Amino acid sequence: MKKFKVSLLNVKNSGLSIAKCFGLCGIDPLYFKGKKIFVKPNIVFWTSQVNFPKWGVITTSKVVEGVVKYLKECGASDIVIGEGSVLYNPKDKTLQYQAFKGLGYDKLEARYGVKLVSVHDGPFKKVEVDKGIFLKFNEKAVESDVIVDLPVLKTHAQTKVSLGIKNLKGLLDMGSRKKTHSADEKKNLDYIISRFPKVFNEVVTLIDGIYSLERGPSYDGKPYKTDILIGSKDLISADKVGSYILGYEPLEVPHIAHAIEYNNRAIDLSDIEIIGENPDDYRRKYEYDFAYTEDGSMPKPFEKIGIKGLSYPKYDTTLCTYCSGLNGAILTAIARAWKGEPWDDVEILTGKIKEPSYKKTTILIGQCMYKRHKDNKKIKNPIFVKGCPPDPEEINNALKKAGIDVDPNILKNFESLPGLFMQRYKGKKEFDESYFTIE
Repeated sequence: MKKFKVSLLNVKNSGLSIAKCFGLCGIDPLYFKGKKIFVKPNIVFWTSQVNFPKWGVITTSKVVEGVVKYLKECGASDIVIGEGSVLYNPKDKTLQYQAFKGLGYDKLEARYGVKLVSVHDGPFKKVEVDKGIFLKFNEKAVESDVIVDLPVLKTHAQTKVSLGIKNLKGLLDMGSRKKTHSADEKKNLDYIISRFPKVFNEVVTLIDGIYSLERGPSYDGKPYKTDILIGSKDLISADKVGSYILGYEPLEVPHIAHAIEYNNRAIDLSDIEIIGENPDDYRRKYEYDFAYTEDGSMPKPFEKIGIKGLSYPKYDTTLCTYCSGLNGAILTAIARAWKGEPWDDVEILTGKIKEPSYKKTTILIGQCMYKRHKDNKKIKNPIFVKGCPPDPEEINNALKKAGIDVDPNILKNFESLPGLFMQRYKGKKEFDESYFTIE
């Protein structure tokens, strides 16, 4: 059986050596010489309004800097750093560049001559990722000789893990991202993203595990200082090892399982040679989702504080990035609005496939819920919040109309909400912000 090489480097003991990590997995420096490289970090979220927890959420700037420096030393002819962070305003042309500057990438641009590209600016290339499924990927990424994929070692509330394959979703245009959250029972989110590896010429993966994240992918998860890098010239192999360290066998992660089947790979790690550290020394079970009640009607914390008269069913994979980004703020607003008096039999539905249980009032959030149920005459008192993504002020109005008197500022200023999570890390030296700066 052919063995795919994966390196596992402890950066605390060995130093943050990109050359060593790539060398251990068999990547020769000459491999990059004269090639066009597209470096894809993971900047899942950004706001310039507040300082927010980046540990385990965003690829460390130290890793990005190390990679760029190494590629220049290898003689790469053209280096692009590109990302497409979540935009709540589709017309926003500045947020991505604010993120680049906030993480110090502008210094890499000046020092090494790299180009900084917002994926959202296009142009895009239409690619058939599976029969009848066409998605638009950033053209520069598709036409590059090599993608250097820099995901973070973290779990994900919808896809269980977010590693190399999942990180490539950030190369899609906005419409295609929404399309991946398919309502098709078989060709769903996991199925579609499992086809991403075939889109690109070559993908070299370096999983940034300096910080890892439980219950990711965003700032409300729990980070750990892990101090490892996982490298491979084979994307699926890197993800198999990453998921194993996060506590999941490859077949337990649906999109990795699909990729294994599609590429005729071993279902376990038997086709991989891990060089460096022993993965079992770092393995632990990272939870990937937040706890809900046994019947799935609301988050456990809602039950704990005694909320009654409300059903807010658990999200599914059809809830796209743009609605899911608002989900946390909605939950926060509702929790803070609870005063001990039961609400009047309200249910809140999200995503593309949720069906009402026909409470007294049904709030349907997002354009997908509107399209699915706009003609459903069985719903007693429907309150539709249209829009893709929906307007936070309209969500406020809908909740109040249903008798849930939320603080309008929570949703109105939802981009400031992540700053509240910084209190968790006060005085904890292992959570060092210098990892996200470039001198």
